[in-house]
Amino acid sequence: MNTGSDGPGETAVASEPTRTETETDRARDRRGLGSRAPAFIRSRPVLHLSWQVGIFVVGLAVVAAGVVMLAFPGPGWAVIFAGMAIWATEFVWAQIVLRWTKRKVTAMAQRALDPRVRRRNITLTVIGLVITGVLCGVYLWKFGLVVPWNIDHR
Repeated sequence: MNTGSDGPGETAVASEPTRTETETDRARDRRGLGSRAPAFIRSRPVLHLSWQVGIFVVGLAVVAAGVVMLAFPGPGWAVIFAGMAIWATEFVWAQIVLRWTKRKVTAMAQRALDPRVRRRNITLTVIGLVITGVLCGVYLWKFGLVVPWNIDHR
């Protein structure tokens, strides 16, 4: 048997151990982490710190606007994720959170395409619409076309 060695008693050594799938996934996720600031900014500590502070403040403003939009009209979650993407240009923790979120959203989208899940969602939507229709019918039967704040207490 050829072990790849020249002398007696020597054994062959694998050049690289095999990696499990999770190790390769982790290694792939670690690629590209870190600051995306230009090199001249990263080379000067004071300038890089002020760059990071600026990115943090801008990202915080966008995330805060997204949180406000959760209660008021507007694309709240999309704006929050945009703020996270701004933070991810500079901070490793935000990059990790954003990658985790992307993986979870992709997994949920794949799960939503499952025929059983789609059937269940359609069934729940139809039930919700029927209940809403019945409640609107009862309201119209009892009060007519009157807005709720103009109803006389009977």
